[in-house]
Amino acid sequence: MMPDVARALDELAAEMDSGIVAIDGPSGAGKSTVADALVARLRERGTGVQLIRTDDFATWDNPVAWWPELETDILQAFVRRHDYHYRPRVWHDGVAEPGRLVWLRWEPLLVIEGVSSARRRIAPRLTHSLWLDGGSAAERLERTVARDGEQSRPMLQRWQQFERGWFAVDRTRQRSRVLD
Repeated sequence: MMPDVARALDELAAEMDSGIVAIDGPSGAGKSTVADALVARLRERGTGVQLIRTDDFATWDNPVAWWPELETDILQAFVRRHDYHYRPRVWHDGVAEPGRLVWLRWEPLLVIEGVSSARRRIAPRLTHSLWLDGGSAAERLERTVARDGEQSRPMLQRWQQFERGWFAVDRTRQRSRVLD
């Protein structure tokens, strides 16, 4: 992690104690790494926090239209101070299916990490919206292929095309604090 990002996370962790934080940006930008580091810093400070990843909802065929499920299972529960119950996707032979029920205890701070997590629909409810660019599209593609395997390259390339259009219309980066 870049020193400037680490410093920004330390500053953010010092001021966060409740609300909803979104960590967004294109695939392969480092969102998961940053989310893990932020959550670790928050927990070290004694802040009650839960992390939800959009990868638990998205599929190749449904990159962002799963939002109503996250709204019902996570965001409505957060507002009501109820525990979270949801079924993350489990992949079998390239097909995503709802997995076993996960139950997470409600905490006063919710971090949502992943592509489209800071979308316009949730923007007014966010305490913080963070954005990572993560280098060029080619660099990000190579990182995601290294993570997900060479067989995923064609799907990741299509995903990148989708992201470019999504972010251009949603203008997510313009509403977020850019971490570089």
